[in-house]
Amino acid sequence: MDTRRVPGRTRDRAARAGGSGAAAEKAQVRAVTLIVEHDQAGMRAIADLADRGRLRAHVSATFPLAEGARAHALGEAGRTTGKLVITVSS
Repeated sequence: MDTRRVPGRTRDRAARAGGSGAAAEKAQVRAVTLIVEHDQAGMRAIADLADRGRLRAHVSATFPLAEGARAHALGEAGRTTGKLVITVSS
């Protein structure tokens, strides 16, 4: 199940529009509120899915730590369709 997109728009855009029904309608998206309580069994199930390759994060861009400010600005702009990753070299 791909929960990243609502037809034509990302769900994150609804949240950035204020999360209210009126703000979402104005942004032409559907606002969805999810309340999730973590538990050990659920976290293990998610880890198992990731280990088996059934759960993958969509990475929009990768930045070295030195460009962290640029990555942060891109995330704040609300125009990404995936995760932003900051790498740290050892």
